[in-house]
Amino acid sequence: MAPPAVKKKKKKKQQPSSLDKKKNKKMKAVPVDPEAIDCDWWDTFWHRNSSLSVPLDEDDAFKHFFRASKTTFSYICSLVREDLISRPPSGLINIEGRLLSVEKQVAIALRRLASGDSQVSVGASFGVGQSTVSQVTWRFIESLEERAKHHLRWPDSDRIEEIKSKFEDMYGLPNCCGAIDTTHIIMTLPAVQASDDWCDLEKNYSMFLQGVFDHEMRFLNMVTGWPGGMTVSKLLKFSGFFKLCESGQILDGNAKTLCEGGSQVREYVVGGISYPLLPWLITPHDDSDHPSSDPMMAFNDRHEKVRSVAATAFAHLKGSWRILSKVMWRPDRRKLPSIILVCCLLHNIIIDCGDYLQEDIPLSGHHDAGYADRLCKCKQTDPLGSELRGYLTEYLLR
Repeated sequence: MAPPAVKKKKKKKQQPSSLDKKKNKKMKAVPVDPEAIDCDWWDTFWHRNSSLSVPLDEDDAFKHFFRASKTTFSYICSLVREDLISRPPSGLINIEGRLLSVEKQVAIALRRLASGDSQVSVGASFGVGQSTVSQVTWRFIESLEERAKHHLRWPDSDRIEEIKSKFEDMYGLPNCCGAIDTTHIIMTLPAVQASDDWCDLEKNYSMFLQGVFDHEMRFLNMVTGWPGGMTVSKLLKFSGFFKLCESGQILDGNAKTLCEGGSQVREYVVGGISYPLLPWLITPHDDSDHPSSDPMMAFNDRHEKVRSVAATAFAHLKGSWRILSKVMWRPDRRKLPSIILVCCLLHNIIIDCGDYLQEDIPLSGHHDAGYADRLCKCKQTDPLGSELRGYLTEYLLR
């Protein structure tokens, strides 16, 4: 009977794993204790980082640093709280040895994305190390990427009708569902990873971001991860948006009759000259092929006003989340799409929460400085797209 007894003892000695779980549960309760957690992080941060360039008003200063009001910030924390509490890494403490609250973790991640400053610089502003900034930021990105999906999806039919109505009221184009554009996220790459695919027209290594926006500059669809060296038309055709449109899963709602007994116009989005003219993607008239008439110029003027919604949205995105507007130093190309997506999600969350954007936040120039003047014109023209553009051109004369 001795051997069984030994085995039982061994089993009992292996039980500490359950005790560890109990200890971990107790540790998870630690953040409730104000003595064990860094609850006054904002006062400390504001005092440490106040300067002439920071607004004197506390609420404005908070939004200056984190791009979100305190109310929106609290909402973002609620989205990721479960993940950031349930998986606390052992090293997430400040210089005083106090555990980082969920709020401080979110603040660190937002500051890193908003400023684009180095991890060392961001860490110094919060009293934590570079490795903590790295861990916190990536943990936040992984969580929000999953928890905030509902803030970036193609609208349902009722919402699409509202968007179409707003575009027509604001810009005069009937049945328009959005504006599409692209921007480059510039980076440096180690020599072993560098290739012509990632080298773009400006001789930078970059990754494309394509977005479709509504009248409020909200992302309706986005795609990223593709090399900046490819053409915009090729990027479009590789995107899920293209496949959805071609298969009739989106932009296949109610057509609009332009006038009594007149032509019908299907749903569409507008894009610049680098995009192909398709039945559901309308580009401007090209005056290089033939002289522009007054109707064509009038259409192009309206078209540009709608298209500029996308350009302005990208300026807001890159101005708010400046990690996207600075040159990224040798990023992990597998992780970079997640960083870009989370910035797009944050962009939408701020709009959905009714937040305002500070005037000094958007980029002062074009969101793709240097690229706008070197866009390659796409010569692809679909007859149905040309016909639809003709209907719209005639309609604007009435």
